[in-house]
Amino acid sequence: MQLPIQRLLNRATWIKIHLYLALIAGFFFALMGLTGSISVYREELDELLNPTLVIEQPLGKRQSLDKIISAVRAAHPDRYGSWTMEMPRSPRGMITVWYEKPRETFFELYAPLMVSVNPYTAEVVASRFWGQTVSTWLLDLHTQLQLNRFGWNAVGILGLLLMVSIGTGIYLWWPGLRGIRAAFSPTVPGRLAAYKPSLALRIRHHVGMIQLAFDLHRLIGLLSASILLLLAFTGFHLSYPSILAALVGTSGMEHGGTGKNIISSAIPNNHPVALESAEFIARGPFPRAELRRVTTPAGDSGIYRINLRQGDEINLRHPYTTVWVDRWSGQIKEVRDPSGFNQGEVFTIWIWPLHTGEAFGATGRLLWFLAGIGLFVLYVSGLLRWLHRRGNIRDRELNVAALRPLFYRVQQALYRLGMMLFQLLVLLLQRAKYYAPYVIKRGVALLQWLRSRINQQKRLGKK
Repeated sequence: MQLPIQRLLNRATWIKIHLYLALIAGFFFALMGLTGSISVYREELDELLNPTLVIEQPLGKRQSLDKIISAVRAAHPDRYGSWTMEMPRSPRGMITVWYEKPRETFFELYAPLMVSVNPYTAEVVASRFWGQTVSTWLLDLHTQLQLNRFGWNAVGILGLLLMVSIGTGIYLWWPGLRGIRAAFSPTVPGRLAAYKPSLALRIRHHVGMIQLAFDLHRLIGLLSASILLLLAFTGFHLSYPSILAALVGTSGMEHGGTGKNIISSAIPNNHPVALESAEFIARGPFPRAELRRVTTPAGDSGIYRINLRQGDEINLRHPYTTVWVDRWSGQIKEVRDPSGFNQGEVFTIWIWPLHTGEAFGATGRLLWFLAGIGLFVLYVSGLLRWLHRRGNIRDRELNVAALRPLFYRVQQALYRLGMMLFQLLVLLLQRAKYYAPYVIKRGVALLQWLRSRINQQKRLGKK
């Protein structure tokens, strides 16, 4: 008689879990993988589809921030409140000026107005709403399945399910140390013959289309598992930032968060600080930092928020170095310096660049792109094998003689890619080892808090 734990660890049980997860959520995994891969290069895609957003010959000096914001307000005179200016990442890029809640899309979850301005001429080139361009529509499909808040929460749940699916896939693939040794052996010795069916590091192209698809399924799953686990983990926390905030004890640190709500304490006057002057004042504590964003004040109590990026910050587009400048007095009201962050705050600011791949530069973005495509291939190859076992499709022979040289080159490239991913995994494990004690400590604190809340509710119920 099997104990419950023995039935739980039975291979057939894990196969069913892996299969049912793929049948129920596999399509959405593939959809998130494809849209996520495209979104890695969202800005490049937008410029490709809209050539007018690319400055062919950048000449002269950039116009002042005050002149640029004046041009935007002149183009949209009926929009009041705060604007956020985002600096271009290259000399050929446009300044993007954001208006968070336009009346046209006010009731949508996230659909700001995006105004593209030529930084050299202060000319307003384009005014578009988020979600109404190809790149932003695809990103909304990736983050919320075009279902607003419900879709946003559903994507977070899909992240958890993807982690389970990857975990079961690794468990089913694992051939043991002897099996891995046999996989790397040119010939299988007699004492390793029992492990031959588990040679999951080889692709057998001469045994038919279905077996080739299954071999690709196992190999691609192995190569992309670490990245997909990381993407699922970070994606879940991006969907539910409050959970991470409770675990690590942070506040206002989520992606896109503005930090503290700081207001002006000075008396309004006829000589407010200009935008260019506010940026100059903000550079005082960080003279070598790069300007990334400037948010203008809203109302008499509004304040300038200047986002800078220091050289060692991991976030390229959304850095956390922030200076708040009072527009009436010109005083610095608050400074946020990432170099003084505690371990929990550092862990939080890594979530977004780890999810997008920008934490590892151009190589990281490429690997993340390939991992997303791999998630789609995993779904298609797994579906083909399932349909074949059900008798819905037939296997067929493949003639790959002419493609054999290309096949071997691809196999060598996959091997090198595997070594790169292994090095990346080692780096991530080192980081995890560094932050694990702090995360565990915060997790225990969260459990204690939940227990106290439950006990409190029980006492209230008895009364």
